Formats: sequence, structure tokens, C-alpha cells
Amino acid sequence: MPSPRTERALTRLAALTPRRIVAELDRWIIGQDAAKKAVAIALRNRWRRQQAPEAMRAEINPNNIILIGPTGSGKTEIARRLAKLAGAPFVKVEASKFTEVGYVGRDVESMVRDLVENAITLVRDERKGELETVARERVEERLLDALLPTPADAAPAREPGASDAPAGPFAAPSRGPAIAPTLDPAERDRHQRTREKMRALLRDGGMEERRVDIEVPVRGAPMLGMATPQGAPEGMEQFQQALQDMLPKRTKRRSMTVAEARRTLLELEYDRLLDRDDLVGEAVERAEETGIVFLDEVDKIAGGRGAQGGGPDVSREGVQRDLLPIVEGSTVSTKYGMVRTDKVLFIAAGAFHVAKPSDLIPELQGRFPIRVELQPLTERDFVRIMTEPDAALTRQYAALVAAEGSTLAFADDGIEELARVAARANQRMENIGARRLHTVLTTLLEELLYELPYELPYELPESSGATFTVDAAMVRSRLGALVEDEDLRRYIL
Repeated sequence: MPSPRTERALTRLAALTPRRIVAELDRWIIGQDAAKKAVAIALRNRWRRQQAPEAMRAEINPNNIILIGPTGSGKTEIARRLAKLAGAPFVKVEASKFTEVGYVGRDVESMVRDLVENAITLVRDERKGELETVARERVEERLLDALLPTPADAAPAREPGASDAPAGPFAAPSRGPAIAPTLDPAERDRHQRTREKMRALLRDGGMEERRVDIEVPVRGAPMLGMATPQGAPEGMEQFQQALQDMLPKRTKRRSMTVAEARRTLLELEYDRLLDRDDLVGEAVERAEETGIVFLDEVDKIAGGRGAQGGGPDVSREGVQRDLLPIVEGSTVSTKYGMVRTDKVLFIAAGAFHVAKPSDLIPELQGRFPIRVELQPLTERDFVRIMTEPDAALTRQYAALVAAEGSTLAFADDGIEELARVAARANQRMENIGARRLHTVLTTLLEELLYELPYELPYELPESSGATFTVDAAMVRSRLGALVEDEDLRRYIL
């Protein structure tokens, strides 16, 4: 049974019906309706599985997906946005980086370890949000202690209800405002009033540049001769970590600004407040129950089998064989314990220009029962990509120009001309999909971005408020010659 926290994470999926998932993906990705529909069903099935009887729940495994389509068509973005929407641990790996056992390179189990690491980061960030108020209050008290120490001849006392949390390696335990009981009442009141004035200045940001001395833990360097080499077995890293934990923890007094000290102390306070064992336990469970692995460039490990499968690519089929147990469900050893992969959703993707999905070994093909073909992007799609998404490229460049005090506007005919240039370049050269828009827009706006601002540094530009409009005439004048010149087009567009 999932833990209560994992159940709450899965409960968030209840409101995400397949139609709503597709509608959310439409905000960021243009077209590719078949792919969106397939991943939406796969995500919804995770919630549906949790509603099934417990005996049946253990038998329901995710249906892995292969996305087939040219580069720049949205394969990676669909998987990334899906994971973000579900709040699920997500890792993107390139299948071409893996090698067969016995060759130098990454082993396929490393993607499961990466997934767990991402799950820990995800869970830690969630819990930090829950503890933010308490952590900031403690950090504020520590900064006040550093800025206004209690008089040295008076031993501070705890206020009623103060925290008894053990001291960290960087400061004394949080105790609220320091009170010196041996001081006379007038001096104690004066100390308290001064502390409250400093608290107000801290909250208003009036002391961010003031320097304070704080104790921070010393990050131990790898032990001499014990640096973990690339490709070393997992047990080596665990052994080295155990040796590091046995060494005494050292601290170092550092001088830094209040702003820097606040960030440092906040992270250390989170370390004290978070139960690491509980955090790791939930992260492993989230990775097992809701993790998504995006396996890109899977077509690079596909190839002719049998007599034609040798040569320099001899490890291709070996990588597929190594991937097979991970995808079909096995237990992988990580430094956080054993991690099962039978409920992890695997989304594979590849252009498959040379190879075909049928070139994969039959066993691996069977573990990706859902295949979706993404369509090449058209000129009309490029127009939508530059106008509809919340973070469209045109809006991104407008924000960059706005930082210089000017305005960048795109006329409708200018966007249509940009789309025509990008589509034409894709037809005449390699089809790199929507990534061609980055090249076209960068080339078009290069001079403008270089010239802004017109004035010397640290002076307000006289061009503040100026508006630059990208229309069809401007696009043709800047890019027309490049589009027609085959040599220039090959190297610039």
C-alpha cells in the first residue's frame, strides 16, 4: 500500500481527466493530438489503478509508449510537460549513451538511480514548502543572535515553549529571543527593544548588505585514493559515503552578508527539520509508483540483427537486452535501497529515419505496446507555435528586448513570413522541426539584440520606449538572401 503522502500525490490526479490533460498540454505544444491522447490515457490509468481492488492493483502494469517522429516535433516536450503536470519524478536519458555490459560507458540501471535522485529533489522541495514558515522564523532568530549577541557576562535562558531541537553543526539550537536573566530590567528591556528594531529592519530588507559571522559545515573532499571512478559499481559509492559519515563533522566560521547568510542558514535549517529517512522512503515510493522515464534516441540502438548486426555497433542489441529487464520490471540496487521498476512508465522516442521499430528485438518491442507517430510540423503549425503558447518564442524575445527599455512587436504578416522561411529551410535541408524557428529568429534579431542598449553602460538608454516591429518586409530584407543562397543557408539557417 502506498504511504499517505504518496496517496495524496496520486489523489491530485483525480481532477486530471484525459480531456483536461490534453487541454493543459495544448497550452505548450501545438498539434500532435494522437500523442497527447496516448500519454493522457497513460497518466489517467495511474489514478484508475489506485481505485482497483488491492489484489488487482498489483497486476495492472503501465502500457509503455513509443513516440515516433522527426526531431523538433514535440516528443520530449510532451513527456516533460506530462511529468510536471502530474508532479511525478521524471528523468530524460539518451539510449545512445548506454553500452552493453563489458564496454566502457553508462549502464542502463543508472537511469533508475537518476530517477530516484530526481524523486528525492521533488519530495524535498514539496516538504520545504510545508516547513518554510518555521524555517524562516528560526533563521531570523539566528541572524538576530549574530547581529546582536547577548552580553557576554550573561548566560541566555530559554523562553517558555522554546524548541528543544538538537543543535546543528552551524549554530546553537533555536531558542527565540535571547534573554539575559542576570541583567537589570532596564538593560534587558533596552536589549529587547533593540532586537525588535533589528527584526523590523531584517524583514524590510534594510540589512541585506550587513556582514555577519556564522558557523557552516565543511564539505569534506573525497578521501584520498577513494574518488569514485566513472562506471564504478554502486556499492563503491555506498562504501565511500559510509566512510565519510564515520568521520567527525567539522565546521568553519565564515563571514558573509545577511542575504548570503539567510540562504545558507535556510538550507541548513531545512536539513535539520527534514527527516531524511522518511524523505528517502517517500521518494523511493514515488519513483516506483509514479515515476516516468523518457528514453530518447531509442532508434540509435535499433539496427539489423543477425549477420548484419556486427561491426562497430556490436553493442546495440546488447543494450536492448540490458534494457529489457528494466522495462519489463525488475529490482535495481541504488544507494537508497532496492527500487522496483514494474510500475514505472517508460516513454521511448526516436526519429526512426534509418531504422524502424521492428528492428528492435521482439522482446523489447512487446514491452512498448503503444506506438504513436508524430506528424512533421507544417508552415501553419509554425504560425501557431509563435502565437498560441504562453511562452511562445515571440514573447520570449519581446521580454528580452523589454529588459533594455524597448518594445518588440510582431506583425501578423511578419509571423507568417517567418513561418514560411522556417518551413522552406526544413524542406531544403534537414528537417529539425520547431527548432528551426530558434535559428531563424536568432538570425533575424541578431543586429537588434547586439545594438541594444545604444548608450554606454550604467546610463539610461535614450531609446527607452522605442518600438521595433517585425513585419514581412523586415523578414524578407534580412533573411531573403540567406534563403535563396544555398551555401549561406546551409551554414546559417
